Amino acid sequence: MRPAEARRLLPSQTCELVVADRTGAAKSVIYETSELIEAPNWSSDGQWLIYNADGRLFRISPDGQDGPHRINTAPIENLNNDHVISPDGQSLFVSANDGHLYTCPIGGGVPVKVSNDQDPARKFRYYLHGISPDGRTLAYVGLEQGAKGNVTRICTIPAAGGADVVLTDGSCPVDGPEYSADGAWIYFNSEAAATQAGHAQVFRMRPDGAGVEQLTHDARVNWFPHAAPDGTIFAYISFPTGTFGHPADKDVIIRTMAPDGSDQRDIDRFNGGQGTINVTSWSPDSQRFAYVRYPIREAGRH
Repeated sequence: MRPAEARRLLPSQTCELVVADRTGAAKSVIYETSELIEAPNWSSDGQWLIYNADGRLFRISPDGQDGPHRINTAPIENLNNDHVISPDGQSLFVSANDGHLYTCPIGGGVPVKVSNDQDPARKFRYYLHGISPDGRTLAYVGLEQGAKGNVTRICTIPAAGGADVVLTDGSCPVDGPEYSADGAWIYFNSEAAATQAGHAQVFRMRPDGAGVEQLTHDARVNWFPHAAPDGTIFAYISFPTGTFGHPADKDVIIRTMAPDGSDQRDIDRFNGGQGTINVTSWSPDSQRFAYVRYPIREAGRH
């Protein structure tokens, strides 16, 4: 999930699209640019990384040698960085900054709205994060903007359109819902156990909202758990203690863990945050994943 207002890089800042192996032993910058890019997905055929830039989607080969090529989603072009690929590799599902969810062919095309029109008084927005392994259900964050502040809930909706199902009660901030590889769980980050505002940790629950379990228990702020296709490992982003939300330009760590939260390992540490790994970006063989760094060049260095 990202703010509706446009984000811009600092004058001395660049973006590095990185591909790492699951151990962190091998990391490669496959594309570097002075334009803001965010949130890479890995296509299910292994041929492309799909990311967003300036409200549009682009694809580039995982070695950086082919692309970037624009994926045309006109007239819905003001997209945010929440997008997923259907398990069969044929469709994209995207969140637009009008607050709705859409789908289109993976190669581009006119998007079709999936989400429902809500009472305007709710100021309700859909932020997409996950799709079930059978491709039938989308998991998203429902954001309701009220006079007393924002309320977020984990929700689901049929991928073909239909009734919204609310899974959490809105009593604390939540984000990043994503299905496990077997569909038995929805992983997400939540402040349910927080003793101070912003202290999110990784949780999971059953797809009906039952059986909630906390999986990380540390001083850092942990967001966006992403399941590898083989189900054996998750990647997530860890922000510094005291971070509120998931802002840009923080000292972040990419970590991996086992599905039960054990075996946590640091993969990479850099300036990043918003846009780094908002969506799942594992390769189909579960051996690599992609993310974005946002280094800031020191004065006098080129």
